[in-house]
Amino acid sequence: MKLVVSTLAAGLLLAGTGAFAQSVDIGPGGVRLDTRSPRERAADREIRREERWRERDRWERRRAYRVERDCRTETRIRETPRGEVRRTVRVCD
Repeated sequence: MKLVVSTLAAGLLLAGTGAFAQSVDIGPGGVRLDTRSPRERAADREIRREERWRERDRWERRRAYRVERDCRTETRIRETPRGEVRRTVRVCD
């Protein structure tokens, strides 16, 4: 009887996990389930995109500093689902 109950409980837990699994990866580290919701994955993508923007802006500022042309700094504000994103850009004429 205990075996039946424990098997049923394990089956329910695995069935619930499988319903949310969006990706199954089998690799050298074993099996990995990605249980994030589509909204969480979209937020992660946006965070990575913002990190790339910051990295690109950092290199642009460094390059602009070396060139020493007539430049000005503009702050651009963009609305995203996660809130307001401020981006400072140097514009050289």
